[in-house]
Amino acid sequence: MLKKTILVRSLSVAFGGAAVLAAMPAMAQQQAGENVQRVVVTGSLISRTDTETAAPVQVLTAQDIQRSGKTSVAELLTDLAANGAGTLGTGFSGAFANGATGISLRGLTVGATLVLVDGHRVAPYPLSDDSQRSFVDVSSIPFDAIDHIDVLKSGASATYGSDAIAGVVNIVLKKNMTGGRVNVEGGGTQHGGGQTYRASIGTGYGDLDSDGYNAFITAEFRRQDAIKTEDRDSYDWDNRDWRARGGNNINLGAPVQRLDANGKPVSTVGFLTHASSPFLYNPTGAKVNGSAALNPANYQFLDSNCNFNKYMADDCIVRDTKGFIQPKTQNFNVLAGFTKKLGNDWELGLKASLFRRDSLNNRGMGAVYSPASFGGNTTLVNGVLTPGVNRIASTLFAAGAPVGGGGIVNNLGSPARLYGYIPGVDGTNTLDNSSKTTRFAADIKGTAAGWDINGGVGMTEVKSDINYSGYIDRPALYSALNNGSFNVLGANDPAILNMVSPHFSNELTSKLNYLDLIGSRELMQLGEGPLALAVGTHWHKRKQNSPPADRTLTGQVASTSAFVIGDETNTAVFAELQANPLKSLEAHVSARYDHYSSYGHSFTPAANFKWTPTKQIGFRGGIAKGFRAPNPAEVGNAGSFFTFNAIPDPILCPDGKTTTAGNQINACAIAPPYVQITNKDLAPEKSTSYNLGMILEPVKDLNATLDYYHIEVKNQIVTAAGNLPGFVPNFVRNAPAPTEFSDGNGGTYVATAAVGLPAYAQSPYVNTGSTKTSGIEADIGYKWRMGEMGTLRANLSAAHTISYKQIAADGTVWSMAGTQGPSVVGGATGNPKDRAQFTLGYIRGPLDVSATMNYTSSFSTLDPSVGGTSCDSSAADVGGRLYFQGVTQPANYCRVSSFTTTNLNVVYKLTKDLSLRGAILNVFDRQPPIDVGTYGNASAQTAYNASLHQAGAVGRFFSMGLTYQF
Repeated sequence: MLKKTILVRSLSVAFGGAAVLAAMPAMAQQQAGENVQRVVVTGSLISRTDTETAAPVQVLTAQDIQRSGKTSVAELLTDLAANGAGTLGTGFSGAFANGATGISLRGLTVGATLVLVDGHRVAPYPLSDDSQRSFVDVSSIPFDAIDHIDVLKSGASATYGSDAIAGVVNIVLKKNMTGGRVNVEGGGTQHGGGQTYRASIGTGYGDLDSDGYNAFITAEFRRQDAIKTEDRDSYDWDNRDWRARGGNNINLGAPVQRLDANGKPVSTVGFLTHASSPFLYNPTGAKVNGSAALNPANYQFLDSNCNFNKYMADDCIVRDTKGFIQPKTQNFNVLAGFTKKLGNDWELGLKASLFRRDSLNNRGMGAVYSPASFGGNTTLVNGVLTPGVNRIASTLFAAGAPVGGGGIVNNLGSPARLYGYIPGVDGTNTLDNSSKTTRFAADIKGTAAGWDINGGVGMTEVKSDINYSGYIDRPALYSALNNGSFNVLGANDPAILNMVSPHFSNELTSKLNYLDLIGSRELMQLGEGPLALAVGTHWHKRKQNSPPADRTLTGQVASTSAFVIGDETNTAVFAELQANPLKSLEAHVSARYDHYSSYGHSFTPAANFKWTPTKQIGFRGGIAKGFRAPNPAEVGNAGSFFTFNAIPDPILCPDGKTTTAGNQINACAIAPPYVQITNKDLAPEKSTSYNLGMILEPVKDLNATLDYYHIEVKNQIVTAAGNLPGFVPNFVRNAPAPTEFSDGNGGTYVATAAVGLPAYAQSPYVNTGSTKTSGIEADIGYKWRMGEMGTLRANLSAAHTISYKQIAADGTVWSMAGTQGPSVVGGATGNPKDRAQFTLGYIRGPLDVSATMNYTSSFSTLDPSVGGTSCDSSAADVGGRLYFQGVTQPANYCRVSSFTTTNLNVVYKLTKDLSLRGAILNVFDRQPPIDVGTYGNASAQTAYNASLHQAGAVGRFFSMGLTYQF
C-alpha cells in the first residue's frame, strides 16, 4: 500500500495535478477487458459501438506489433502497403531530415500524411524533409508504450485540419497498466553489423473500477549498431566498380573512363573522385588518346607507394569504410500515466513522456582535395546568398611552388591541381544527431448538461543536437597548404588538423502546444436512429528554431543542414452530424474552418456514408476537401542548398552531348547546387478526395474490405527548379578554368571557356501544378478455428496504384505510377504500382507462430517529369549518378526488379508468466534489387532503394528475447 501511495503522489506532482482538458477524438478502441461501450474511432468525432466505419481504417494492435518481429515502430510502419513514394527511412542518411523516419500514405509525401499521438498534434521534427515538408519522426516512439495504431486511409482535413490530405496515422499510447512486465531481447545480422539490443520494463497500480485510479510507468532502452557500406561491398548493389556491368569504376581514385573491347582506357571524362595517395595533376599537359588525364606525365604522385600504373590497385584507392547502410542508433524512452475517476462520470488522464534517440549519420566521403569543383564558400542568411565569403583566390599550385609542408613542390612545369585524401582527417562528413522528444498531456472527459465532453491540453517539444565532424574549412585548408603548415603526407599537429577540419555543433528545436475541446450529443430521433451532433474547437501554437550552424553562417564550411526559423498559430472550429435515416444507412457530414497566421483561412467540408443492406455485405464512400498550410520552412526565415537530377550546362554544353565539337565535356551532366528561397505569398495546397468501398463478411471469421480512392492535389508548393515550366535559373558561376573540350572527332583539347561552371542558382517556392492519384486498397482477414489443432489466421493488406499523374502549370501531364518519379518531390524513392503484406499465423496452446511477407512490385528508373525518358541515361538523368557517364547505360538497368521479404516470429509460453520469442527477418536473405535512378540511399556508393528495399541491404537478421509478466 505504501508503494501505491508513493507512486500515485509522485505522478500527480509530476503532472501538476491539473484537471484540464482532454483528448481530441480518435482515441480508438477500448482496452481489453473493459465492458463493451461506445468509443470514438479515428476519423470521426462521435462515439459508436461498431468500429467498422464509413472511412477505411487499418488497426495495428499491440499484439500485431509484437508478432511482426520488428524492433522499432519505424520499421513496422515502413512496411505498410499504403506507404508509398516519398517515404523517409533511416537508410536515407543523406536526407535533409537525417536520422528520422516519416510516412507517406498514397505516395503523396510525408507532408500530406498527418501523424497524431493519442489523437493530438505533436511537434514535428526540427529538420524538414527536403528542407520543406514538416513531419513527425515515428522512429522515436517506443514499442512498449503503444496500445495500438490506427491508419486512416482517407482525406481527413474536415476533422483534423492541415496535412491530412492522404490520411492519418494515429499512434495511441497506453492508457493504463496493472501488474508488471519485463522484456529483454537481442539480435544481429548474418552478414555483419546491425547488432540490436532492446530491454523494457513497466509497472502499474490501481484498478479504475475498484480503486478509482490507475498509475503506471514504462521505460525502454534500444541500441542498434551500424551497418557500414564496406560490410556489404561483395554485392553488386554496393560495389563501386561497374566495369563488368558496362559502366565505370567509380572507386575513389578512378577517373571516369571509357573502355575499349579489351578493358583498356581510351578516353576520360574527367575525375569523378579522388585517390588516397595525394597527387598533382596538370590539366593542360600532353594528351594520350585525346585526353590529358590518360597521360602518366601529367601526374606527380606524392606518395612513392602509388603511381599511375597502380592507380587502380587496391592500395592506391580509398574504400568507403565510414558510409552507413544503417546508422548506429540508441533510444531511451519513458512514459508515465495517471488516470483518476473524479465522480459524476468525469475522468482525468495525465501523461508525460520522454523519448530520446541518438544516431550517427553518414553524409558521404568528404575529406578530400577537390579544387576543380570548389570556387569559394558562400553565406546563406535569411534566405539570401552572399557569394565569395572567405573566398579562395586560387586552388592551383604554380610550377615550382611548394605544396604544403614537407618540402614538396610542383615539378610538373605548369599550374597543377591537388587531388587526394586529406591525411589525419576523418574521411567522412558525419552528423551525430541526438533527438529528444518531450510531451506533457492532460485529458478530461465526462458529461455536462446533456453533452459528452472531451478536452485536451498539451505541450510537446522536439530538440535535436547535431555534432558535425569530417567537414573541411576550405579557406583554412588552402591557407595552411600555401604557408607550409599542413603536410599533405600526414604527421600534422592536432591543432592544425582541428583548424582544417573543425568539430562544431548546432541546436535545433520544434515546439507545438495545443488545446482541444469537443462536445457531442444526440439532438433528436431521425429515421431509424438518433441525429447526433459534435462540435469542437482547436488551437495550437508552433515554433521552429533551427538556425544554421555557425561555420555555415560564416561561409567557412558548406553542406551542413538546412535552417528554418518561424512560427505559426492555428485556430479552428469544426462540427460533425451523424444520422441513420434508414436502419441500414449511416451518414456523416462534417466541416472545419481553420485560420492560420501564416496565410489566412481554409474551409474544408466532407461527407461519408455506410450502407449495410445485409450482415454479409456493406458499402461505404465519401468525398472530402483537404489542405496543407504553408509551414515555416516555406514562408518563414529559411534556406537550404539542394541538388537533384543531372542537366547539361545551357552555355557550355547546350545539347548535352560530350561528342559535339566545342562542348565542355564535364559540363554535359552537371548537378548544380540550388539555393532554396522562401515565399511569404504562398497559398495552401488544396485537395479533393473520393473513396468508394465494400465491406464483406460472407461467413463467420472471414472479413474483407475493398476501397477505391481518387485524390487530386492542386496549388502544390514546390521549388521552381524542375517544376515550373520555362523556369531558367540564374546561375552564379565560378571563374573559368582550363578544361577539356570535345573536338567533334572523338578527341579532346584543353581550353578556357568564357564562363566557368555554375556555382549555384536560386530557386523559390511557388504554387504550381497538381497531382492526381487513384488506386485500390484491400484488407482481407480469415480465422480458421480447428479445435484442438489450434487456430490459423491469415491477413492480407494490399495497395495498387491505378494512376499517379503530375500535371505541370502548362498542362503537361506525366504518368508517374511504376516509375522512379516524381523525384523532385519524392526524393527518387520510387513509385511502384503494387505493395502488399500477407501475414499467416498459427496458435496452439503456448505456441504462437507468425510469418509475414512484404511485397513491392517492380518499377522503371525513368522519371519523365525531370526529362528522364531514356533507358540509355536514367542513372544520370534521374538520380544524378555517374555509373555510366561517357558510355551507354545497359538496358537491364532501366528497371528495378520486384522485391519480397519474409519475416518469421515465434513466441512460446514457457510458463503462464514467462515467454520466449525468436524471430528471423528476411528469412531467405533476399538482396535488394539494383536501382540506379535513386539518390535516396545510403551513399553515392550504393545503388539500392533504401526507402523500399532496406530489409534486403540489412540481410537476414536473427533475434531472441524473453518476456516476464508479474
